[in-house]
Amino acid sequence: MNPTRASDEAELRPITGAAIGHLAALPALPGGPPPLRMASGLRLAMDALYWFSAVIACLALVLISVIIPWGVYTRYVLNSSASWPEPAAILLSIVLTFFGAAACYRTGVHMRVTVLRNLLPPMWQQGMTIVAELMVGALSFFMAVRGIGLCETTWNQSIDAFPSLAVGATYLPIPIGGALTVLFVLERLLIGPPPQESDAAHIPISTD
Repeated sequence: MNPTRASDEAELRPITGAAIGHLAALPALPGGPPPLRMASGLRLAMDALYWFSAVIACLALVLISVIIPWGVYTRYVLNSSASWPEPAAILLSIVLTFFGAAACYRTGVHMRVTVLRNLLPPMWQQGMTIVAELMVGALSFFMAVRGIGLCETTWNQSIDAFPSLAVGATYLPIPIGGALTVLFVLERLLIGPPPQESDAAHIPISTD
């Protein structure tokens, strides 16, 4: 057994077995690393982006959970309602929504309806899954492009509760979340779903 190939496969354990079989059959790129090592690097990069998205979303949720009770406390206990908790919670909700959506999509825990797909023959199921992934990618790409335009248009506007904060900056989670989701779609199409995938249904790498 080739020790180099064994080492490559050991580094690629997070990738599904079908993906390993497909990539192992590919020739090594001239002057570059073997396909297995390239796929492993891609998986590690997507893992890092996933954890980045998840941490940002979790921090936003924690801050919302602290800010909202503080607003209630100042209004009903101190009888001096603070003006900033509500707009701050709304802005954090934008962060939570778009970063959280990217993280949930990557692990397959997002809301989806698979009744029609499951009623189809296996070959049609595979095709519908790929079409669904492409549609998610197209929507995410649109969100990223239009989100950048939204940020540019509103960058010079300010928020009453936070005068020093540009409105465009608060919309940055939209294009960033869209771009992250596009990358996660490409990951699924190129090397299959990540090991965190909670649903058994996934894009097949090979139909053999």
